[in-house]
Amino acid sequence: MKRMTTSEIEHDVSTGPVPLLLDSLMPDSDVTIVEHLVVAAKPATTFRAAHDLDLLTVRTPLLTSAMWIRGLPTRLGRSPVAAPAELVVGNGVGLPGWGLLGEQPDREIVFGAVGKFWQPDIVWRDVSAVDFTGFTEPGWGKIAANFSVQPYGEHAALLSYECRTLTTDATSRRRFARYWRLIKPFVGVVLRASLRTVGANAEANALRSTPAGERRSAGLSSPTAV
Repeated sequence: MKRMTTSEIEHDVSTGPVPLLLDSLMPDSDVTIVEHLVVAAKPATTFRAAHDLDLLTVRTPLLTSAMWIRGLPTRLGRSPVAAPAELVVGNGVGLPGWGLLGEQPDREIVFGAVGKFWQPDIVWRDVSAVDFTGFTEPGWGKIAANFSVQPYGEHAALLSYECRTLTTDATSRRRFARYWRLIKPFVGVVLRASLRTVGANAEANALRSTPAGERRSAGLSSPTAV
């Protein structure tokens, strides 16, 4: 996997000439953050790895510590909740308030949530994919995220992970802005770690399905460790 580049944009977002489902589901946002990774696997293989990503397999020491601290108020205030067995992107993540918002096969998968995620004890709201874009009830925030894939040369793919956030009223926007200043570095860590996991899985799958001679001619090598 090649070196990642980072860009962070606020408000108007330009996503290039190829239409994205994300643009139709959340055309405007308060905050957008996006990370990219070149993966040594074909786009279809890379997309499948993103679709099948279990978020519980994304691991870094900083991420583990950040998530533990983030969940501390809930653990102190109530009985422990059993951890889910898996959080697969293609299954809509599998957490309250989260769901699959749309998919373009081999190109893009979009998932998101509605909640008050700036509070110490997060409140989630179940909103269907059909109602997600038009949901404007005051007091809430909306998250829409996608993995998108496009060809990069003959044997590689450019994998992008973008996350947009939009609040539904001025009060929520101020509260989220304070929260965002604190958690912005951790969000970047999560996105980059997720891309590395998807990339490693895609490259491992490509190696398993490609004969050795073709791997050498395509320049494929063992995947980078996560």
